[in-house]
Amino acid sequence: MIKSDCLNEMELKFSRNINFFSEKGFSLIELLIVMVILGLIAGLVGPQMFGKLGTARKGTAKAQIEMLMTTLDAYRLDVGDYPDNNQGLDALFTDPGIEKWDGPYLKKEVPLDPWDKPYNYSNPGEHGEIDIYSYGKDNQPGGEGEDEDIVSWQ
Repeated sequence: MIKSDCLNEMELKFSRNINFFSEKGFSLIELLIVMVILGLIAGLVGPQMFGKLGTARKGTAKAQIEMLMTTLDAYRLDVGDYPDNNQGLDALFTDPGIEKWDGPYLKKEVPLDPWDKPYNYSNPGEHGEIDIYSYGKDNQPGGEGEDEDIVSWQ
């Protein structure tokens, strides 16, 4: 009798352990529900976040153009004139061979615009002594939203 009681007790503990482990995980339905909820959240929040990315890139381009304009003013104070079109913005970082050049005026090379394209520079400019501009995401004149031109004269 003692032996059978021990066996029954062991079988009971074993069956409890099996039930404990089998109930511990998630069912396929529960996982699918969670995936659907996450998809809905991503669908609602995602487009709003991508809209902010375009605005942030435009703000970065404006800040970089302002920084380049300030740096060009320092260059002009030393040299007496802005770099010509052949020297371009690279004259701010690389010595163009001018005697009064006291650069580099930038810590790093001239940055690309936020869409990984070089900034456009013209001397003389159409809107001022010099013009610096980016054509935006589409790299074409004009446009709206993220394709809008970012310019130094506005």
